[in-house]
Amino acid sequence: MAMDQVNVEIVTREVIKPSSPTLNHLRKFNLRLLDLLAPVSYEPLVFLYSNLQQQLTGTQKSQRLKRSLSVTLTRLYPLAGRIKDGVSIECNDSGAVFVESRVSCLLSKFLEKPDAELLGKFIPVGTESPEALAGSLVLVQANFFACGGLAIGACISHKVADPVTFIKAWAAAAFGSVDDSTVIPFFNAPPVSPPRNSSLTKPAAVDLTSDKCVTKRVVFDASKIAALQAKAASESVTCPTRFEAVTALIWKCAMNASRSNSEHLRYSILSQSVDLRKRMAPPMPENTIGNLVGYFASCATECEIELQSLVGQLRQGLRGFMGEGKAFMATSESSQDGDVDFYVSTDFCTFPFYGIDFGWGKPAWVTVPARANKNAIITMDARDGRGVEAWVTLTEEDMTFFERDRELLAAASFDPNALDLIMPNSSL
Repeated sequence: MAMDQVNVEIVTREVIKPSSPTLNHLRKFNLRLLDLLAPVSYEPLVFLYSNLQQQLTGTQKSQRLKRSLSVTLTRLYPLAGRIKDGVSIECNDSGAVFVESRVSCLLSKFLEKPDAELLGKFIPVGTESPEALAGSLVLVQANFFACGGLAIGACISHKVADPVTFIKAWAAAAFGSVDDSTVIPFFNAPPVSPPRNSSLTKPAAVDLTSDKCVTKRVVFDASKIAALQAKAASESVTCPTRFEAVTALIWKCAMNASRSNSEHLRYSILSQSVDLRKRMAPPMPENTIGNLVGYFASCATECEIELQSLVGQLRQGLRGFMGEGKAFMATSESSQDGDVDFYVSTDFCTFPFYGIDFGWGKPAWVTVPARANKNAIITMDARDGRGVEAWVTLTEEDMTFFERDRELLAAASFDPNALDLIMPNSSL
């Protein structure tokens, strides 16, 4: 069965309330400055689980998910509320949306060549939906495959939290580890959370939706990443990280594609997200609730398109963000020029996604549904923790050049079969 013929049928949609009412003195949760600057959107994640451990039926799994979600909404009480006047959350126990669907194919069939469009049907709301500001802050969808496999799609409002903290707490509640200190929420983040002297100027709006786009999955295995890191090393950056090497190569190949389709010199800017928790002084706990994400910008001209130079620009952008904090201003000022290519990169590498266990084993595959915006790059760890998977969205014209780039093809594979992520001889 072709993926465009697969049906994802919604069978139930309900609201899950917290297991206990929120105390009166906790009924208002003020958004912090970084929350106010965050875009009106949802942050999605999808976890796919095989049916190797068949102790639970689909109905039992669904009931466990709903019960543990109710417990989680009590512990992370702001997520059960609604944003009020754009500046605070009214913690009124309105609850979260829980959707259940049936997928008309085997999980193994989907994993043969994961399809970005079908993957988008595994989440219960569009990532750019205005509901992120006025409606439910948490929406989840349990997608049951014909074989008993399960895909859990979760969307969290970017205004209030990141999906990682929520998912960890939810899985711990489902597994019965509600007293695990690593998932107990921490609500006392500072009112303003960026590194010292960092600019909080909101990046200027850039129209990244007007062109027809194509999304491709690009996978780098560990051995090729090691070779790429060696190639990207220089006097200024002697030991590039996996992220720096992979992102610089994707950026370089995307720039080459854009310039091949343009008659003008293209200045290029890459905006990169960064988790602020570990970069605070003192560092904040990983389970701190809030939108604790900053952005830095890296810039490249025609003469700065070599891999070593781009890695240097990425490292310089991060250092500037942590020091002088000029990244936001650079993004705001430079993105106004019509001859500028603006790329947005979101990095989920090092997040412990493959340890998320709801009680029926660890996920076979974890991914982030790609946005429809052009020039978007999403990176995260492969299942082995050493490789990197990336979703890259470009215009149709740019993608035609991008996917034929010899340097990229030497280091990565496009849309490979994901079945090798599952245990050999498994039945999905």
